[in-house]
Amino acid sequence: MTATRDPWVHTFETTLPADRERVFAALTTTEPLMCWFADHVQVELREGGAFRFWGRHSYGTPDGADANQRVTRLEPPTALAFSWQFEGVPSEVTLTATPAEPDKDGARTTLELRHSFPAGLNVPWSEELVDDLWRLTLGNLQAYLRGGDGVVLPDYTDPNPEIRLSIVINAPRDRVFRALIEPDAMNTWLSTAADVDPRVGGHYRYGWTYKVKDRDVAGGPTTILGLVPNERLVTDWLDWRGDDTRPPTRLAWLLDDVPGGTQVTLVHGGFSRVVDQGDYPFGWVYFVETLKATVETT
Repeated sequence: MTATRDPWVHTFETTLPADRERVFAALTTTEPLMCWFADHVQVELREGGAFRFWGRHSYGTPDGADANQRVTRLEPPTALAFSWQFEGVPSEVTLTATPAEPDKDGARTTLELRHSFPAGLNVPWSEELVDDLWRLTLGNLQAYLRGGDGVVLPDYTDPNPEIRLSIVINAPRDRVFRALIEPDAMNTWLSTAADVDPRVGGHYRYGWTYKVKDRDVAGGPTTILGLVPNERLVTDWLDWRGDDTRPPTRLAWLLDDVPGGTQVTLVHGGFSRVVDQGDYPFGWVYFVETLKATVETT
């Protein structure tokens, strides 16, 4: 559990698929903000003006009475800053947009975020909370700028949060299931060095390894919790930062016959709070679509 007492700043950077003017408009205009950020928004685009957002899709501000955010800096189309009473602490969010090198799809913009706090937050895993919040929020901005498909506005009032995705794959269930359970097949689309003991209680690993703050982390699942061949695979899912003080979540792959092939439903649940989903929704969209493309072409 991370405890923070002194002033601290969370930083995050992402590259967005749009020019700086369009990005700035998405950050400061009511209609776009209501598509990717909050269900209620009031913007007075001037320093000192209101930058209010609230509702069930906004962290910590379900009621408009609690929404007192204000613009503290405005430099179109480069910078926006606003105040935000966050978990009882008067924080400030600064967003800075700079042009990035275009890619084959067109203009791009680098967005730098700084969320500044004068003191610590009295909540468990506070730094992780802020990081996950912005991964989820800016993932939605990314999806909005790509056309809106894939925006996942979270319900921060949900007591049992989960990620649920469904896709139809033009292949029989047994072929889809092999892609989920056989190491050689898994290594073509999901894992790097899959290791599977295909039974309840058996080990189930992707072989993912990466660094988090200079620590080596083995990510992903470790154990099969439920298994019905060609129908269901359920595993644990460890904290992606490698924090073993946090309880694992639960990942299920459910397979059903439908006209034209197999319906695959992914359910990632067991999160202790909505914000802990972080950028998982966007990552799972990628992997579910990759599973479909792989199975249908092999």
